[in-house]
Amino acid sequence: MRRFLLLYATQQGQAKAIAEEICEQAVVHGFSADLHCISESDKYDLKTETAPLVVVVSTTGTGDPPDTARKFVKEIQNQTLPVDFFAHLRYGLLGLGDSEYTYFCNGGKIIDKRLQELGARHFYDTGHADDCVGLELVVEPWIAGLWAALRKHFRSSRGQEEISGALPVASPASSRTDLVKSELLHIESQVELLRFDDSGRKDSEVLKQNAVNSNQSSVLIEDFESSLTRSVPPLSQASLNIPALPPEYLQVHLQESLGQEESQASVTSADPIFQVPISKAVQLTTNDAIKTTLLVELDISNTDFSYQPGDAFSVICPNSDSEVQSLLQRLQLEDKREHCILLKVKADTKKKGAALPQHIPAGCSLQFIFTWCLEIRAIPKKAFLRALVDYTSDSAEKRRLQELCSKQGAADYSRFVRDACACLLDLLLAFPSCQPPLSLLLEHLPKLQPRPYSCASSSLFHPGKLHFVFNIVEFLSTATTEVLRKGVCTGWLALLVASVLQPNIHASHEDSGKALAPKISISPRTTNSFHLPDDPSIPIIMVGPGTGIAPFIGFLQHREKLQEQHPDGNFGAMWLFFGCRHKDRDYLFRKELRHFLKHGILTHLKVSFSRDAPVGEEEAPAKYVQDNIQLHGQQVARILLQENGHIYVCGDAKNMAKDVHDALVEIISKEVGVEKLEAMKTLATLKEEKRYLQDIWS
Repeated sequence: MRRFLLLYATQQGQAKAIAEEICEQAVVHGFSADLHCISESDKYDLKTETAPLVVVVSTTGTGDPPDTARKFVKEIQNQTLPVDFFAHLRYGLLGLGDSEYTYFCNGGKIIDKRLQELGARHFYDTGHADDCVGLELVVEPWIAGLWAALRKHFRSSRGQEEISGALPVASPASSRTDLVKSELLHIESQVELLRFDDSGRKDSEVLKQNAVNSNQSSVLIEDFESSLTRSVPPLSQASLNIPALPPEYLQVHLQESLGQEESQASVTSADPIFQVPISKAVQLTTNDAIKTTLLVELDISNTDFSYQPGDAFSVICPNSDSEVQSLLQRLQLEDKREHCILLKVKADTKKKGAALPQHIPAGCSLQFIFTWCLEIRAIPKKAFLRALVDYTSDSAEKRRLQELCSKQGAADYSRFVRDACACLLDLLLAFPSCQPPLSLLLEHLPKLQPRPYSCASSSLFHPGKLHFVFNIVEFLSTATTEVLRKGVCTGWLALLVASVLQPNIHASHEDSGKALAPKISISPRTTNSFHLPDDPSIPIIMVGPGTGIAPFIGFLQHREKLQEQHPDGNFGAMWLFFGCRHKDRDYLFRKELRHFLKHGILTHLKVSFSRDAPVGEEEAPAKYVQDNIQLHGQQVARILLQENGHIYVCGDAKNMAKDVHDALVEIISKEVGVEKLEAMKTLATLKEEKRYLQDIWS
């Protein structure tokens, strides 16, 4: 069997799941995949590797390679390596990302670019899959085309000395015209990869599933619309291409508990974990604000946890008790919630390289595993849906699950599963005849990820304390019936601090809950460059609407202390563009900002209120931060282009960060008198120089 090396670099398990799918399909196509996590450097050696290499790489943060790839990237970035170090290597790379972020698929791009610089060459073109529209739109055709590329490579290397080139991928004309622009923005259209949709079909091992003539077929199409649980023609009458069944590999034994104590310490983490008490919690918004914003203060004085303004950290959080209970009830496991889970890899599994999931600690109870270890809110992948099919007895329900995981049902999957944020519990309630075993859930549910937050304080200003700010996330889940859900972490934190919560920032600053200060577990996040310039004389522009203001409060506190320590120092201007809905409801840190302005720490404060109507005859003020930036475009351009200034943007990636970027393009184009393309290049240069920095989230 023809062997290739298959490496994955994963943060939340997506790249690993895709690599495992490639590994399973490889056998069907006559190949043998040697599968490893990229961090397992003792199991492979690229310096001596003669087989083709396939790499699946995700992206984390605002464009970093995943934690599992840190060591690998550091090693290949060694500038002493010769330019022909990987000249023998032929590879194909699939990058995963989200185009809501500026550095789209950057984890994969960093590795791809460096491999090329060291002499490696593609045997198959790079794919960039976008989680914003659905990874499967690129992943599935990329995998389908991989087998022809591998066959071509092996034919070429066996038959002659010539080096096989990459398979050409045809770009649609519409994306070609914007190619340069797309590269600059790091946002690439991957529609062209869909050309493999047809050419790869003969290579794909798919199951043909004929339509089930259920009772629904006699119902007129006008009588219902498609939903999570039902389809309409043509899908309901189509033959389906269904993914191959993922091989099961876990054997689960439930054993009565011996009464051992369980704690958050059992949760696995690559970073050190600190358990710290909450010393204060304050509601920053009024009760009639659209979003409720809380400030939480942690006491880190008895730990060696350290941070600087601009840093972020992770909060280790549990799933909602009520959701865990509902899930265990539906699985008919409620009476065994205290039983310990004992896992083994099935001796006869067909899954290559099967191993016990590292995020499920040994000997912990069912309740603990579902509360602290598994992302039960995760959107089920198509492979999971395919696995659920075989445990569904009702023929109509079975057919609908087949449709949702099929090639023909891609639009329905996007609409009713991915976009509706359907989770496992939603599916199990929607398809009552589906009775999956516990082992299947442990195989498919990913690790419950810690949630990142920006530090909203300076340790110079608040020694031994760490502040962070968050909105209590609330959203309507419409997968089955309408259910109001809260964010996994913010909902939990809100409950946790309810007993010590102060109504507003002007309340007493004494510790209000000394007797019963709840504790949470936190871990530091890898260092980033979202920090104040080393030279305090450099002017800075801060853009942070809503809770995006958090790191800038830390910046301002830090600067105030520096100016106290160096009264004769040369300190650059500090501009802040802040925005919220209503001046009297959600103007966060209003009192503090006035203080910084009054004492000359903050030199310019520009605030916009998006929902407040203009008063009387006055001209409509700037509605959003990007409008205010445009109003002060001349000064912004001067700071960035003439005074070597830095600009920091923190907050929502989906709209605000893009709108601010567009505003900066407009400003540079207008003030310098250049085309927009040239203005984009200028911004790209600022990013490379780490003078245009983002801390954004979706």
